[in-house]
Amino acid sequence: MKKYITIISVFAFIGVAALLFRVGSRIMTPANSNNITVAENVFYVAPENSGDMIDLPDIVKDGSMSLERAISLRRSIRSYSEEALTLGELGQLLWSAQGITGDRGFRTAPSAGATFPLEMFAVANNVDGLNTGIYHYHPQEHRLEMVRRDDVSEALFRACLSQSMILDGGAVLVFAAVYDRTTARYGQRGERYILNEVGHASQNVHLQAAALDLGTVVIGAYRDDEVEDILSLGDPFRVLYLMPVGKLP
Repeated sequence: MKKYITIISVFAFIGVAALLFRVGSRIMTPANSNNITVAENVFYVAPENSGDMIDLPDIVKDGSMSLERAISLRRSIRSYSEEALTLGELGQLLWSAQGITGDRGFRTAPSAGATFPLEMFAVANNVDGLNTGIYHYHPQEHRLEMVRRDDVSEALFRACLSQSMILDGGAVLVFAAVYDRTTARYGQRGERYILNEVGHASQNVHLQAAALDLGTVVIGAYRDDEVEDILSLGDPFRVLYLMPVGKLP
């Protein structure tokens, strides 16, 4: 009998220890807390000498091309015509990357824990109704805010290892991220989630470009510090991807 009591006691101890470990893990893992507050939910603030706001045309949510057709047409296109992009096309592309798709503020691309680390910017080279310069996309209002009035295309071209698409595209979409929004909740693994997210968002842009009969390509080869200095986005923002977009030749 003593032997059985000892065995039962050992199993009971193991069970209690396992239960305490699970409870402790839940307490120590921020991802499982419903009360977590993101430490640095920093949103972009344009320099004082800018701030012009441009309303974008209404979003099209029921286009003429099927998703399957857009997927079949998706290609990396590096040559564009000299025809300007329309403001509606630029707005549609930005919406496809990070637009709002519901009353709860969810986006067109999935985001780990709805932390939304991505911020979209556009370098306007040749867009009807838009001055040359750098603009920040506000998804909540679907509008643009001017960041810089300068023509940065030549400097950006050189920082991107002289890839001609930077100059030839009507606009260059810039995917930037505030890492603290996601890593405050998920720790170092949050960095992986952010890279996953930029992949989701950039594929949306690829498909939207195909549906609009536009060409685009993703650019990951550039000198990081130079690009971030040219764009003047500030310390919390890290540029992860660039996508020049233009009319097909």
